[in-house]
Amino acid sequence: MELQVKKSIGAVILAAGMSSRMGEPKQLLRLGEKTLLGQVLDNARSAALDEIVLVLGAAAESIRQQVDLSKIKVVINSSYQQGMGTSLGAGLTALEPAINAALILLADQPFVRPATLDRICAEYRRSHAQIVIPLYNGFRGNPVLLDRSVFPEVTALSGDVGCRAIFGNHLEGIVKLPVDDVGILLDIDSKADFDKLQRVGGSTPGKSLLGLADLEGREVVGDKAARPELVILGQEPVALALAQLGALLNFTVTAVDPLLRVTDFPGADRLLRRLDFSCLPQSSERYVVIASKGRFDEEAVEQALHTGSAYVALVANKKRGQEVLRSLEMKGCSEEMLSRVQVRAGIDIGADTPQEIALSIMAAIVQERRRAIRSRGEILSTSTRE
Repeated sequence: MELQVKKSIGAVILAAGMSSRMGEPKQLLRLGEKTLLGQVLDNARSAALDEIVLVLGAAAESIRQQVDLSKIKVVINSSYQQGMGTSLGAGLTALEPAINAALILLADQPFVRPATLDRICAEYRRSHAQIVIPLYNGFRGNPVLLDRSVFPEVTALSGDVGCRAIFGNHLEGIVKLPVDDVGILLDIDSKADFDKLQRVGGSTPGKSLLGLADLEGREVVGDKAARPELVILGQEPVALALAQLGALLNFTVTAVDPLLRVTDFPGADRLLRRLDFSCLPQSSERYVVIASKGRFDEEAVEQALHTGSAYVALVANKKRGQEVLRSLEMKGCSEEMLSRVQVRAGIDIGADTPQEIALSIMAAIVQERRRAIRSRGEILSTSTRE
């Protein structure tokens, strides 16, 4: 019997960004007694990893002076201003040749538990996947694990693009792993994100925010029956504008997000915190719009199709839309089901701003709804005459 060699797994921590939206190096922001980056490094050290590579760029010297970098291989990405793709390449290239796979950790995600990192690694060793993606309540998060076989594609990336850019080339090699760790979804992308953490957290912001997000069994808030339902996934400006238009047109508006509260989403009647549309009340008039900037689009489209939604729109570019449809086709979705997905969402009115895009999508929904109502009326009329 041939013995299997345990695969070696490293980590690449991306911390080279300029924090332009933050106005200061967010790697050095303090959460309690530690910096953001310091907590990420501690999480990685506590996991069963064979090597840890830290990619620095902007504020590299300040980070060296203020953060404990023991047991860490530091790489300086001199091209950090060109975007995340260059940092990915620098980090993966720096790994020892014996490393078989790498977890890609982000410096602004300090709440991912070491046990979660170990679970992702264990799933990779079990499944021999090319890519392992963690899910929390059905929502896709980070870190992502990459097998060495995909390193060349990732190191060839340029600009401000991440690992997701190669997912469409490896649909059969992706494993999605459910984890009980909301930390995979929590990142600090702006000053507003950090201020929110500070407001709700006091001396232990991480623990408090995790508590707010753990809503166990209270996923659906509010009950609005006998009205057409508009389900919106995402919290971008287009999604917020859609919610307000939907409320104005007397739709029951459901926002789908793992962390938001209804008060954070003006116009929403209820909030679904789990990516599981079976949690929603039954509706014969459900219109679904996915505007998540690629974070949860594939999973959301699949949920919408399998729960018989009357309309499914994906706010995405043509390439991303084709990737989603191809992935769902490989999962067994029929051509008839996929034909219901509107990839270029909305009616062409030359929309440019988020509000105009929302208006074009809402117009398409109204058009589809009125068409269905007329069709039902004609069928009823024919049946009565017979």
